Amino acid sequence: MTIFDWFAFLGGIAMFLYGMHVMGEGLSNASGGKMESLLERFTSHPIKAVLLGAGVTAVIQSSSATTVMVVGFVNSGIMQLSQAVGVIMGANVGTTATSWILSLTSVGGENFFMRLLQPASFAPLFAFAGVIFVTFIKKERSKDLGQILFGFGLLMIGMEFMSDAVHPLAESPEFAGFLTMFSNPILGILAGLAFTAAVQSSSASLGILQALIAAGSISFGSVLPIIMGQNIGTCVTALISSAGTTKNAKRTAFIHLFFNVIGTVIFAVVFYTINAIRPFEFLNAPATTVGIAIFHTFFNILTTLILLPNRKLLLKLVYAVVRGEDEKEDETDEEQRQHLARLDERFLRNPGLALEQASYVVAQMAVDAKESIRLATELLWNYTKENADLVDKLEKRVDVYEDRIGSYLLRINSKDMTVKEVDTHGLLLKCIGDLERMSDHAQNIMEAAREKHEKGETFSAAVSAELRVFVDAVQDIVDVATGALSTRDTALAHTIEPLEEAVDSISDQMKERRVLYLASGECTPVIGFILSDLNVDLERIGDHCSNIGATLIEVGRNDFDMHEYLDHELKEDNNEEFKRMVAEAKAKYTLPEAAVRKPKRSSQVPTRADTYEYEGNGDDRAYVKPEKKSDEPKLTDDDLDIPEIHD
Repeated sequence: MTIFDWFAFLGGIAMFLYGMHVMGEGLSNASGGKMESLLERFTSHPIKAVLLGAGVTAVIQSSSATTVMVVGFVNSGIMQLSQAVGVIMGANVGTTATSWILSLTSVGGENFFMRLLQPASFAPLFAFAGVIFVTFIKKERSKDLGQILFGFGLLMIGMEFMSDAVHPLAESPEFAGFLTMFSNPILGILAGLAFTAAVQSSSASLGILQALIAAGSISFGSVLPIIMGQNIGTCVTALISSAGTTKNAKRTAFIHLFFNVIGTVIFAVVFYTINAIRPFEFLNAPATTVGIAIFHTFFNILTTLILLPNRKLLLKLVYAVVRGEDEKEDETDEEQRQHLARLDERFLRNPGLALEQASYVVAQMAVDAKESIRLATELLWNYTKENADLVDKLEKRVDVYEDRIGSYLLRINSKDMTVKEVDTHGLLLKCIGDLERMSDHAQNIMEAAREKHEKGETFSAAVSAELRVFVDAVQDIVDVATGALSTRDTALAHTIEPLEEAVDSISDQMKERRVLYLASGECTPVIGFILSDLNVDLERIGDHCSNIGATLIEVGRNDFDMHEYLDHELKEDNNEEFKRMVAEAKAKYTLPEAAVRKPKRSSQVPTRADTYEYEGNGDDRAYVKPEKKSDEPKLTDDDLDIPEIHD
């Protein structure tokens, strides 16, 4: 084997590994995160979990990737440790699909159809078709299909390069002698373990092994221990990914390790014991790619059949190795901690899965923002310290959500996203800001309610009735906006802006009536000041709901031009549907007749500044009535009859 053969061999490895990466990425994008979400949802039964783990691994072509995802699911609390056992076992079965794909290199025959099945014939066609799809077809699904075709073609071409490069080794007695040492089971297992741990992919190490087998210089006796060792070596990736995780996530990685170690030990002891009693003749025969695929599949299925019924013993073993429980970061907020755990960095390599988890956490953020508004507005009539503290706590929770979700979203690589995922990414980034501001306004409302309570003020019957209508309208628009965001319901989002128009109309009326009530004494200066603050906060909540609705509608257009939508498209003169929806919303939320009628001449309407003077600062602020001015003219010294005093 010359230096140029080694160059060709290294080039073949490069094409093989890159082709496998591209194909796996294309398969993952095509699934849109659905395969990963299946792992989360349908693992309640052990057999289902095994089948699901096998299916997902066969699709994404990596047992390591499946196991790393499972570690992430367990770490975030999405999946229980008992559910993870079956998925990991299934992942080992699913990885055998790679060996069957690579066995195509052994297909022979001279007729047209047999030659067409040979990688040297179809691989270039697959790669070329993939390039056509990726380069010239704009549809996202077509690009994913192109990635799959190109990746598959490239990895098969890489296999051919490696096989051709190592073919001279078949005639090398030195190489044959080197391989003979691996017929020792222990050395063979250690060699397979070390090489797979180095490349962190059993599929990659198996592909290189298949290329050596194609040269016809390795016996089954040398290959079988290496394959057993490869199953153990692939556990390194999961063990590395479990660093810094919860106890259960670490246990998940150790389940993967123990499953492969125990399976290898049991199989090796039984196999080589039988071989010692009655030697297997095929061990001395040259290994074939199809034979290796058969053995790889048989080994993993048999190991699964032995250990699946004993999965509870496997769980006891990992609990004995990884002892103790996790320290809770915040026992008073365990629910939020569990939600935020979904933002696991292991999911970042798969944008679809990462965005799905982020969407779930945003939905929980919306629930907290909505609840903070509900509690804060109820405090206006029924103030309790417990609920006021809860509003304050919810506001802090929402702040944490915004910080953690925003940071997580910014770490997702947009280059790996599909068009739909880019839209979702932009939607979430924009909406978390609106939700955070809504909770801020809820806290302002709570503080206004606290001021009213501490100063012993009450709303008059008229003011209370009007404020109830205002609050009902705001709570309605919050319900619609958060519901539309959680379900991505654009039809529901179209109903938000008409409600916001009704909220703005109520706000304008409340501003005008507040002046009248102050002038007439219907409300005190303190209540007038509180109503002014409430007016701003309630109206702003409606504005943020409007932003969420507009973002949901515009997200499909890829321009996020909310102002264009709100200022022009909705409010065009010919938009009769929008006008009808606005009229219905205003009719639903109509203020009762004002308790004080507006004077005919606006000049006769005194303002708060005309009637009261502001005194004090901070918490001591107050409006006081000025002293009445006397109608009598003010006397001067000249008007007084004071006798002149002389020295």
